[in-house]
Amino acid sequence: MQGGFSELFFSACFWSAFASWMVAQCTKMICGFLETKRFDFHYLVSTGGMPSAHSASVGGLATSVGLLEGFGSPLFVVALGFALITMFDASTVRRAAGLQATLLNQIVDELFKEHHLSEKKLAELLGHTRLEVFMGATVGVFVGMIVTVRAMMMGM
Repeated sequence: MQGGFSELFFSACFWSAFASWMVAQCTKMICGFLETKRFDFHYLVSTGGMPSAHSASVGGLATSVGLLEGFGSPLFVVALGFALITMFDASTVRRAAGLQATLLNQIVDELFKEHHLSEKKLAELLGHTRLEVFMGATVGVFVGMIVTVRAMMMGM
């Protein structure tokens, strides 16, 4: 093992994924501020919304791997596969779970009027629309390119 765990923090791939995630989450927070006129730091750790931070992160990672290892390398194929599965899951399985949570919350609201049931709500903003996934991937590709090219210029 060359430098151990600390090498992670000098990896363009790590910073591409992390920076892409941060840009997406901060974008959600700024959009929330523009809508409500108050900062809600919950956006930094929330799921769902525009753009998809999951898609941004895996898009940034795959872009960085492709630039560093080559877009025909087996490692890029693995990163791309990981990215596509993550994005597909965000726009299908997690989105469906969020829509079901919305419906269940409506059913519970109706039943609560007549019976005493738990007032706890299910999380509804779980998945993403295809547009949110696409925009997240776009953020990831651009941030991944910027971080990786900068790292290559610095000799990292």
